[in-house]
Amino acid sequence: MMVLILIFASFVKPGPDEAAVWKFIFSVKWYVTIGLLIVLAWMLKSWFQKDELTSWVDATWGFMKQIFPLLAIGVIAAGFLLRRPGHQALIPEKYIAMLVGGNSLWANLFASVAGALMYFATLTEVPILQGLIGSGMGQGPALALLLAGPALSLPNMIVLGGVLGVKKTAVFVAIIVILSTIAGIGYGMFAG
Repeated sequence: MMVLILIFASFVKPGPDEAAVWKFIFSVKWYVTIGLLIVLAWMLKSWFQKDELTSWVDATWGFMKQIFPLLAIGVIAAGFLLRRPGHQALIPEKYIAMLVGGNSLWANLFASVAGALMYFATLTEVPILQGLIGSGMGQGPALALLLAGPALSLPNMIVLGGVLGVKKTAVFVAIIVILSTIAGIGYGMFAG
């Protein structure tokens, strides 16, 4: 139910050449979203007891307090450091294009390793990638970074190393980086 709410609430206005069904869905999206919220409220009230709902709200609030600062910092950093339409970047575009421009093996590998080491809050990936692409990042390296980023992070590697051991963690990290690099190269060749 929550996925449907997210889909309808974020439904983008269709272009003039789009099918009539998409225009109709857009015109009723808020009514559908409100209806889905009512169904969700009914589900929560009937399926869960008060202490479960209190625990759920407390956990959600705790996650929000953890994630929101990361999201805000990531979006602000991406906005200031990377290129946006109509604005110059603080990081010169030539450096981004030199490291991750085009679709070379190096660009995809660098993007995969960078994505593997970064700690991305999930919602900061899109504005950061938008800024990088606007500054000259290739389509393939963008996908490589997007694939490696959620799968790995430096804190993730440290925890995995403590649980699985260094060798198994190194193999896991290498597999993610290599497969992300290959997927980036393939997509870069396909996307052009």
